[in-house]
Amino acid sequence: MRLSEGATIVTGGSAGIGAAICRRLLAEGARVISIARRSPEFAHGALSFVQADLANRKETQDALAAIASRDEVLRIVHNAGVIRPALIEEATLDDLDYLAELHLASMMTIVKAALPAMKAAKFGRIVGVSSRGALGLQTRTNYAATKAGMVGMLRTWALELGPFGVTSNCVAPGPVETDMFHEIAPEGSERKKKLADSIPVKRIGAPQDVAHAVAFFLAPEAGFVTGQTLYVCGGTSIGSVVI
Repeated sequence: MRLSEGATIVTGGSAGIGAAICRRLLAEGARVISIARRSPEFAHGALSFVQADLANRKETQDALAAIASRDEVLRIVHNAGVIRPALIEEATLDDLDYLAELHLASMMTIVKAALPAMKAAKFGRIVGVSSRGALGLQTRTNYAATKAGMVGMLRTWALELGPFGVTSNCVAPGPVETDMFHEIAPEGSERKKKLADSIPVKRIGAPQDVAHAVAFFLAPEAGFVTGQTLYVCGGTSIGSVVI
């Protein structure tokens, strides 16, 4: 099943890692539907945009119902996410609810909408973008919980959907140069330098590093790989990371 067959949904495809994933897939001939709150900063004949706040359940459901009615979605990359960092004393249940809706509930809605097409085609690829932070990281109580939950969901779907030719895998990035990263470690800051020095490969990741891993899981040749988590983290999943 070539990338040009069926459509690929990429959430949060307007910037950062999501934009890099979209560009990579478009270069390989995919037809991509980006779902995000803001439109992408680039255009392509095979790229379409659906505006939706994936933390809003009704907006998500309405957007997916419209997409499923007109497109055969055979690949999903759930990349949209935010951090909302806080030490446990300041972490809130409202933030936990928000991140659970964005990282978990919206992914379930997207997958359920696409499953009829995937099962009919006897082919499907589901990739969740989790985080090295799911292993534990200071100030990440709510973020780590929901990103770890993503891993559990995808492993469960690997068992349930494998007989239908649908694989479910996870890419877990470490520190990657994005706008969200620079809010925590500004460009040129001592904090960024300290973080890079703490990484075994001695650099911060690039969005293209993550896009490469996602493209592997989406490939038709990856049909014997499911229920896996690939850490694209420069080696930080082996030990601690300094933020």
